[in-house]
Amino acid sequence: MINSEIWKDSTEIDGIIGRMADELRSLIAARAIEAPLMIGIHTGGVWVADRLHEALELTEPLGHLDISFYRDDFTRIGMHPQVRPSYLPVGIDDRHLILVDDVLQSGRTIRAALNVLFDYGRPASVILVTLSERDGRELPIEPNVVGLHAKLEPGEQIKLSGPHPLVLMRGRSAKKQPGRPNKTPAASPSSAAKNEVRR
Repeated sequence: MINSEIWKDSTEIDGIIGRMADELRSLIAARAIEAPLMIGIHTGGVWVADRLHEALELTEPLGHLDISFYRDDFTRIGMHPQVRPSYLPVGIDDRHLILVDDVLQSGRTIRAALNVLFDYGRPASVILVTLSERDGRELPIEPNVVGLHAKLEPGEQIKLSGPHPLVLMRGRSAKKQPGRPNKTPAASPSSAAKNEVRR
């Protein structure tokens, strides 16, 4: 992202997360869910989940997921994954999960996260929470709780910076020269790499 600037500062982010916590608390009560397990998606989703986890005073430890090799388009978009081991503190079979991410756009990150989760087990339900969402959905995925809706111009992006403080940056994506491949194509995920993610 180039020519970026602070779009939402830490005070604004704190207020947004506070409202999200209130909405999420009401949703959990309405669904009569007891002891939900919250899971953040690396990296920004973990930062947001940490704040929500504290605000809701959840009893189960916070889990986190790395979805690098589960995206179906990481070779096409030139991702160079740095694998971080996923961590789920307890089994997820028949558990009610709260999945947290920072920015929802295409929906492919969430699809990948669900694939990771179902490698671990079969949850009873999944509530999706995102700090922000923007236009560009490619898959039929919608959050249950969302902090803000971003109206961006073509070519603009938003990115969460953190973890201390948390701020949302807004800028323009770097233009790719047409017809030129990425300098270093990302390798296909190996079985060993996938196994590392699933630990």
